[in-house]
Amino acid sequence: MRLGTKLVLAFLSVALAAVLLVAVFATVSTRSEFGRFIFDQYQTAIIDELEAYYSRNGTFAGFQLPMGSMMRGQMGMGGPPERRGDPITVADARGVVFIPGNRFKIGEILPPSALKDSFEMQVEGETIGYVLASQEAFRQSQAEQHLVERVNRTVIFASLAAAGLALGLGLLLSRTLTQPIRELTAATKAVAQGDLDQQVEVRSQDELGELARSFNQMSSDLANAQMLRQQMTADIAHELRTPLSVILGHVDAIEEGVLPPTPETLHIIREETAQLSRLVEDLRVLSRADAGELSLTLSPTAPEELLEKAVLAHRPLAAEKSIELQIDAEDNLPPLSVDPDRISQVLDNLLSNALRHTPEGGSIRLFARNADRGVEMGVVDSGPGISPEVLPHVFDRFYRADTSRGRELGGSGLGLAIARSIVESHAGRIRVESQPGQGAAFIVWLPRVIKKQVPISENRGDSPAP
Repeated sequence: MRLGTKLVLAFLSVALAAVLLVAVFATVSTRSEFGRFIFDQYQTAIIDELEAYYSRNGTFAGFQLPMGSMMRGQMGMGGPPERRGDPITVADARGVVFIPGNRFKIGEILPPSALKDSFEMQVEGETIGYVLASQEAFRQSQAEQHLVERVNRTVIFASLAAAGLALGLGLLLSRTLTQPIRELTAATKAVAQGDLDQQVEVRSQDELGELARSFNQMSSDLANAQMLRQQMTADIAHELRTPLSVILGHVDAIEEGVLPPTPETLHIIREETAQLSRLVEDLRVLSRADAGELSLTLSPTAPEELLEKAVLAHRPLAAEKSIELQIDAEDNLPPLSVDPDRISQVLDNLLSNALRHTPEGGSIRLFARNADRGVEMGVVDSGPGISPEVLPHVFDRFYRADTSRGRELGGSGLGLAIARSIVESHAGRIRVESQPGQGAAFIVWLPRVIKKQVPISENRGDSPAP
């Protein structure tokens, strides 16, 4: 059974149950309340007539129960005086019955229990008699019964109309609820077959609308991930092909006797091999990070020591380009619970990137400062800066702002991606700030304490922003 049919049957069942209960209660209540209303009117009319008769005559002698419209023609008062079962019994002030009813005969004395349930008639403050009425013995007139039947028929017709309306609303609501589900099902099947560019219409702001938005986001992310994977495969092939071509070219030249196996030729082959080794290692680090297998060896480490270690490693290259390296660390910085080797790798990547883009005679400043719930460390260069359209992509794998730039200038394009992965494995954040012509600042935020060692894949998106 389809979901739409189930929803229609559910709406119809609930509506029919509710309508049936309302119809039953309305029918029973209408009959009961209408009968009580008619009986109360009849009783009041009889008592008023009795009191008026006694006021005029000073006695009940000769009193006859009124007939016609007041009696509704149903009191059975046209029969013998001794007739029982009538709804009204009338007794004088002594309790002696003179109008029989309710199984009491003329001349009987009402018992105390009957007097307690009776209505006491008074004229000028004097008790003149008692009226004992029984609704159970009261019968409605034919016209009154027809009125109740017409009311009941109206209730039944209204119930049937409500059931039909419930059926129509059930069909409408079922279509409204199942239409987005059918669209999502079709789009999901298309995604399963490899068509990732699927988007469904968001028709509401409820849970179904939220589900549609989540599906659209998932589809976009999958399409983007596929594009990035294809691009990364092409980039890896390109990065591997270049040094391999150089190595194979030199080896072939040596074998053919075109180039002698001199130290210079062997050095070129060695450098290209080292480049391949670094690229493979970078890819290994990223693959372990993606798999959540990049573990950390945490230990308390002073931020100043990390900055000094990075400057010491890159000071010779900075001296070659006449670039000044500065360290600006606040006093009393708390030690960080980090893997010092991994964080040093981050700073090395950032500093190497800054040295490539800082012109000769420029400067690079490394800083450490207190931040909200952690410490910020950063590398600020005096290079040309980064254009706004490039900023969102600087941490993407194999991304280069200048695609024509050689590898010897631009690296493999994995350094910043690795830096982000390592920082996020420490429950931290890394960001870049830059304006064209004003240099660039790469800032790393790390929490003061990492309570437990967590794989990268479990940290991404969960740690607080700097």
